[in-house]
Formats: sequence, C-alpha cells, structure tokens
Amino acid sequence: MSAFVTLEGVSHAYGGAVTAPAVEGLTLSVNRGEFAAVVGPSGCGKSTLMKLATGLQFPFQGTVEVAGAKVTRPVKIAGMAFQAPTLLPWRTTLENLLLPLEIVEPHRSRIRRQKAEYVERAETLLASVGLAGQSGKYPWELSGGMQMRASLCRALIHEPQLLMLDEPFGALDAFTREELWCVIRDLHASSNITVILVTHDLREATFLADRIFVMSSRPGRIIEEKVVDLPRPRDLEVTFKPEFQDIVHELRGHIVRARQ
Repeated sequence: MSAFVTLEGVSHAYGGAVTAPAVEGLTLSVNRGEFAAVVGPSGCGKSTLMKLATGLQFPFQGTVEVAGAKVTRPVKIAGMAFQAPTLLPWRTTLENLLLPLEIVEPHRSRIRRQKAEYVERAETLLASVGLAGQSGKYPWELSGGMQMRASLCRALIHEPQLLMLDEPFGALDAFTREELWCVIRDLHASSNITVILVTHDLREATFLADRIFVMSSRPGRIIEEKVVDLPRPRDLEVTFKPEFQDIVHELRGHIVRARQ
C-alpha cells in the first residue's frame, strides 16, 4: 500500500511559533485504504493532528501531504465527523446531508440540475446506516445515535477519499456506540476510503483499526505504533477474546507512561 496521508516533522502552536506547541516533531504515515486510529492522553494534540491533516490548520514547521500533494488549503477530498453531530435544526435529515454538496465544487455547480441523483445517493447512504425512511425527519425528532448516523452520512455524501472521525461516539451510551462501530466497520469494508479515527476509547480503536498510533503528552508526537493483527471481518464477540484485551492493555500501558 502507498502512503496517502503523511505528516513529517510537524510542529504546530495555536497563536504562532512563539507560544507552546500543541504538537512537535510529529511524524506519521497512513496508507491508502487503511483504517488508522490515534489515541493518547487528554490534551496531547489528537484533534490538532486532525486539523492539520485536513488543512484547517497549518504547521509552522514540517510538511503535511494528502494524496501526494502538500496541504496548503482545506482538503476537499476529506469528510469529517465530530463528537457533536452539528445538524442544522431547521433542515430535515435529507437537507442536512445535501448541505456539503451545496458548498463544495464540483457538486455545487451540479446539484440543481442533478438534484434527483443526489437525493438518491443520500437515501442510499441513509439506508446503509439503518436510517431508511428518516430523510424527512428533523434532528430533534431523531435519537442521539440516529443523529450521529446522519452526521456520518453527511461526511460521506460527497464521496470523499479520506474520512476523519474526531471522537464521534464519545457522547453516546455503550450499546449505541458499539452499534455504530459496526456501521463504520461495514462502511470501511465496502469502500476504498482511508479513515483516521481520533478517540479516547482503546476498545473502539482496537475493534476498528488496522493500525493504532499512540501520542505522547503535550506537545504531542507519536511514541508507539501498534498493528492490530486481529482478522477481519470483526464482530463484537472479538472484544471478549484474550488477544483483543491484550492489545487494549498494551495501549493503556503506553498511555499511562506517556502521562508520567
């Protein structure tokens, strides 16, 4: 596999190079089609990494490349989902899904004359995550888990090559969270999309990822890299197996040491 997302010697500070860096000397590489997870202590720069990889922030040192091009502007081939679904309450589920297409080219120029095609794409996405028949509902008519499913669909509607997930399930109950693990697992398996997941949940990272990067305390850098050699497809029963729990315990040990 070829590298699709690369950060090389990256340092970044909010407010410029004169302030304390959020990340320093950060280097990692994620392959095309890979599912990578990033874990670490609170405040270590996981979300900063996500912003750098998508062109929402730019480093004062080092280089960031996506799909072989240096990142100098927001990355159009990326989709993003956050812990809060951030659906617009005055728009239906379908209208929320179509929102990125009204903003991002080339879809912005096409959506009026190809509206039926885009609506069909949105309905297909909703059905794939268990939201068939919910396109006319407003966010306040959906449960938290349903809102997050809709948010994932919105991140995927423009068919991105890179999906960035920033603690997307952190606010959900354990049962709903595990349901959505399976949704993401299936979405990744059915496409060639590259996924980077930022999470505090070590079980989540181990269940979903091909490779897990562990970050140090602030300023963040990669201190460990763990290949998850559990066979795919994975079902939730794997989370009870000793080999799964061994990986979680190993990751926890790295983070405990990183906090010291």
